[in-house]
Amino acid sequence: MKSGFILALGLLGTAALGVATSLQANAAPVGETHRVATEPTAGLRDAQHRPELRITIWYPAASDAVESPVVIGPANRVLFEVGAAAADAPFVEDDARHPVILLSHGFGGSARMMGWFGIAMAGRGYIVVAVDHPGNNARDEMTLPGAVLWWDRAEDLRSALDAVGRDPAIGPRADLNRVGVAGFSDGGFAALAATGARVIPSRWYQFCRDHPDNGDCQPNLEFTATFEERAKSLAMPELAAEAAHAGEDHAIPGIRATFTMAPATIQALDPASLSGIRTPVYIMLGDADTIAPPRTCGLAAGAAIPNARVDLLAGVSHYDFLSMCTDAGRAISPACESAHAQAETHRRAIAAAEAFFGRYLSGSQ
Repeated sequence: MKSGFILALGLLGTAALGVATSLQANAAPVGETHRVATEPTAGLRDAQHRPELRITIWYPAASDAVESPVVIGPANRVLFEVGAAAADAPFVEDDARHPVILLSHGFGGSARMMGWFGIAMAGRGYIVVAVDHPGNNARDEMTLPGAVLWWDRAEDLRSALDAVGRDPAIGPRADLNRVGVAGFSDGGFAALAATGARVIPSRWYQFCRDHPDNGDCQPNLEFTATFEERAKSLAMPELAAEAAHAGEDHAIPGIRATFTMAPATIQALDPASLSGIRTPVYIMLGDADTIAPPRTCGLAAGAAIPNARVDLLAGVSHYDFLSMCTDAGRAISPACESAHAQAETHRRAIAAAEAFFGRYLSGSQ
């Protein structure tokens, strides 16, 4: 399991407004809006074969925008507190172009699950563009293609950025010369692929055969396909053609800074390509993470990437990077059971990302 836990009744990803939240208010009003783009491989990954990519955008809103709590779960049983935003509010009145941060969720998660990060960064002046990765998100049925075609996550981010750039309302306010990327867990993997790391699926599968007890190789609670089922799936006729593109360049041109949280599946990345990354990279992870073990995941990436900043947080687990678990969420979500330092983890991540992106996305080039 490498991200948020999918609830049996499909409640994860359902938004409810008007519920009290304990999260700190945004530094400035934040708006939330949604778009749908076309993504070539989405139909292969989506259970209903829809060629669609759902996009959530958080952005600096007008000073009089009225925010409402953003949560996950039904109104009478909120499971995760995400933050606060104003639906489809007007943009802030400054008429400026704002830097963009692309955001990728973890395995089986959702854009909304990472809203705690996206909303906070939007409150600090960024346009945050998050996606629900087809076939691998909490709102839809999970699929085998969605679980194994990891590199297409970077292509989702590329399609989302293209869509935002063309959007008549968002595009004129987005500075596409100042683009960063962020991600959690498999989203951290996607962020590195979008920065130029090359994907070699066979490398990860061999690593897991050699280290079957490694947490990164264990079955995901969100999707129960076995390791061997995943390995064999890449030879299936319907997936083989797409698998042939795994090792291609999935870098998004113009990425100026990369922020990853508890990155997973790092053993699928070519070490030589990691060593070739010149984009500034920040890796934040917890030393209590058993899902994406630091030694073979985040620390391994940090050791390979020149001048990467690695921030190892004491006592922090994988799921401390999810949105804030409520008591109801803790009662039914195994992910929440191990999340004991969420407030401090969020505070540290937001502060680090604000300083990091502020340094590298602060001016046009």
